[in-house]
Amino acid sequence: MAHTIRFAAETDATQMLDIYAPIVEDTAISFEEVPPSRPEMAGRIRSTLERYPWLTCEEAGQVLGYAYAAGFQSRPAYQWAVEVTAYVRPEAQRRGVASALYTSLFEILRLQGFSNALAALA
Repeated sequence: MAHTIRFAAETDATQMLDIYAPIVEDTAISFEEVPPSRPEMAGRIRSTLERYPWLTCEEAGQVLGYAYAAGFQSRPAYQWAVEVTAYVRPEAQRRGVASALYTSLFEILRLQGFSNALAALA
């Protein structure tokens, strides 16, 4: 079955939390200590989409992974830089999901005029 890359919607929050909550609870990767609630995750999606892309990779109605961009620093010199993040459902890893998400995310960011995309790794 083919993957579909699309802009995220607030209604994706529950499936995204299925991916994200175990990362928060079981690893240090996210730098969060408690997973966000469903309304908080929906709010994050909504506020991010006001300026930056937030994408999902979906297959047969299931969100396999997601990626988004956020502001990097508040100083004017960083206005064209973003921080990027992607998370993929464990059973969908090594299937090209992250690659497809990042390829699409970087193209949208390029079209928006952003010139630097950075990621923090833990």
